[in-house]
Amino acid sequence: MTPYSYRDDPAVPAFDDSDALYVFDGECVLCSRGAAWLMRHDPAGRIRFTSARGTLGQALYGHYGLPLDETYLLLDRGRLYTRTDGFLQVARLFGGWWRAGLAGSVVPRAVRDAAYAVLARNRLRWFGRSDHCALLTPDQRARLVEPQ
Repeated sequence: MTPYSYRDDPAVPAFDDSDALYVFDGECVLCSRGAAWLMRHDPAGRIRFTSARGTLGQALYGHYGLPLDETYLLLDRGRLYTRTDGFLQVARLFGGWWRAGLAGSVVPRAVRDAAYAVLARNRLRWFGRSDHCALLTPDQRARLVEPQ
């Protein structure tokens, strides 16, 4: 898809896309804690967040034709990153020593994504469910994006 294609989709509510947007499963403990971890390690606020279960998250999943249970979404400069490519893009965004994580790109995408798929399929059974807001601090909750 072309960059920023969601802007032309009437089903996707308008939102501020000047920063990267991480769309995570707000019911999965692993996913919510992962989002909270990213927030703690991104004090500059280079990444904003929204729940996949909210209006914006559901619209973006629909726009890209992806099932919620398959992956999270990372939008950066209008481009979509999912699965392990998303993690590599986070390393690029954070920069500095985080770029060491780009070493994972030497592993073929098919192998990386196969391992990711096992985790995605089993995440609720292995880690459980929770309300994402219960896992976030008030400052972290303030970084959640809602449609304008």
